Order: sequence, then C-alpha cells, then structure tokens
Amino acid sequence: MKLQVYPLSLPGVMLIRSARTSDARGFFAETYVKRDFAQAGMCTDFIQDNQSFSVSAGTVRGLHFQIPPLQQAKLIRVLRGKIFDVVVDLRRSSANYGEHSNVELSAEGGEQLFVPAGFAHGFCTLVGETEVFYKVDAIYSAAHDAGVNWLDPAFGIPWPVDTSKAILSDKDKALPTMNTLPAYFE
Repeated sequence: MKLQVYPLSLPGVMLIRSARTSDARGFFAETYVKRDFAQAGMCTDFIQDNQSFSVSAGTVRGLHFQIPPLQQAKLIRVLRGKIFDVVVDLRRSSANYGEHSNVELSAEGGEQLFVPAGFAHGFCTLVGETEVFYKVDAIYSAAHDAGVNWLDPAFGIPWPVDTSKAILSDKDKALPTMNTLPAYFE
C-alpha cells in the first residue's frame, strides 16, 4: 500500500501517509504520484512548489488563502522539524463554514496534508529550524493573496504558543477577522 489517506473533520481535507522503504542508508518514499492522488479523490494539477524556513519555534505563518479566480489547493509536508498545522473552512455554503481542523506534521512522521481551495491555511512551528514544503495548483498572485487573523476567537484554535511570544510577520499580525471577510467562496 503506497498511499494511506485519512479524512480529517472538514470534508476534503486529508492527512496522507506515503509508504517508506527503509534500509541501512535511510528511507525512500514517493511523496506525490498524480495517479495515486487522483485514485484517492484528490484530482489536482499542482503547478508551483513553495518552501518556507522558520528559524524559531513559535513562528506562526497564516492563516492564508488566495481568492478566486486564483484560489489554491495545497499539499503540505515538513522537510525538517515539526508544525501544528491548521485549516479553516471559508466556504459560505459549507455546513462547516468557520470551523477548523488541526494536525501535527513532522519530517520524522512524513505526513502530508491536502487542503482544497476554499480553506485558509496556516501553521505554528513546534521546533526551531523548521522547513515546510508545499505544492499549489494556482500560481501565486499578490492581487489575489488574502488571509484571516490567526487569533480570531470565532475559530477557537488551540494554538500551541503563548500569543505574546508568537513570531509573526507584520502582514499576518494585521489580517482581518472572519466576520469582516467578503464571501470569497460560496
């Protein structure tokens, strides 16, 4: 079994584990095979790869998304370190609108998270020197780049960092709350 897929609490959000073949050298894993993902219901044409590096534990990135027509599905994995990963359903027609799901991803565990378009995504590093790699199915566009505040009380996200010690960009500190967002995703 090459690909194990575990649905999370929000429809369409999937935790993925790829089989690893190990020997004295370490391991080998096929982290993305389009055919296998399509068979598991994730028919996404990824066109851009991104990577982030965070120096310190407690670094928060997010909650980000792109608005239509350049909304993005994402496939996230950790290359080094460990993160507390969060997705928030922003689809107004969804029975789960405004709800979040969170999961821990680590380089050691090799898990990946599939996030469909219509969700905000963010994470908090749990250890220093963490590298996160993700694929997206729409090219980055500054004109379509958006986000929602990571501390919005409407979400009730149990962030694993003292909010006064969290490290964020100025842009992420200024993100609006969900109740002020237009209906980007119906």
